[in-house]
Amino acid sequence: MRIAVTGAAGRLGRTLTGRLEERGHTVVPIDVAPPVSLPLSDRDGLISACGGADVVVHLAARMSWQRADDAALFETNVLGTANVAEAAALAGAKLVLASTGEVYPEGKPVYQPLDEDHPRAPTSAYGLTKKLAEDTVDFYRRTRGLEAVVLRFSHFQDAAELLDRDSFFSGPRFFLHRKIEQQRAFGNAAAVAALEPHDDGTTKLVLSRGEDGTPFRMGILDTRDLAAGVVAAVETPGLDGEVIGLGADDSVDFDWLVPELARRAGLDYEDVSLPGPAVHYTTSNAKARKLLGFTVEFPVSRMIAEAELR
Repeated sequence: MRIAVTGAAGRLGRTLTGRLEERGHTVVPIDVAPPVSLPLSDRDGLISACGGADVVVHLAARMSWQRADDAALFETNVLGTANVAEAAALAGAKLVLASTGEVYPEGKPVYQPLDEDHPRAPTSAYGLTKKLAEDTVDFYRRTRGLEAVVLRFSHFQDAAELLDRDSFFSGPRFFLHRKIEQQRAFGNAAAVAALEPHDDGTTKLVLSRGEDGTPFRMGILDTRDLAAGVVAAVETPGLDGEVIGLGADDSVDFDWLVPELARRAGLDYEDVSLPGPAVHYTTSNAKARKLLGFTVEFPVSRMIAEAELR
């Protein structure tokens, strides 16, 4: 098949395009990065790039939790998705949309494990824009004859970046100084006040808990497993209109994970209770297993073994 992939130069895009090519598909990479340099705002360019495609995989998105980025989030994640949906509909291609568990939201679940029937009630502008992206794709399905499937990704990342201080995800999640920087940028003065007394200028990890002592808990999916799930969605017929969650099989408690990462890196860690409830959730893969045959080959224990301190 001829498959156009937006966000082809990103973390998931690089892995996915390689997998698709290995399976004999022709990949048309679309990204703002050179050498392609095609932004989602360029509707005509997207229509041209997607022409002749059998499938369009829409991974490209802007992710931020800074209020200053809200306008850019809407421009990329909503208007950009409308342009991609238009291009896919005109091409007669199946659209695979990458969405997120933040549409639920994962941090404040009504029930657990989170599944595809959970109410959508995002609490971040990023989550809102992805909810609107889902609704935009549904509009094109209902009115323009677009065939589409929505994949809601839970958290994922490369194994090697678990201990990367500069990682967009792991830096502020696991490294004390980076977490202080993040919370200060968010304007969370109470969190900064809880964290700063533990910062002695050395590189340390942080074990985050809620104010009642509950450790943070979440699923961490390896990028390679997520790419396999997306490939399955591309190649599986009969998914039009489906919404499918893709995440780790099991969530992991930070009071186990952080000590394991500290041992791997030879670092100390600080155990800190932060204001408010802990981020503590589990997602369901039942639908992904049923419809896609999705399996996890790289559980978090295997990811830790590949993590590298950077």
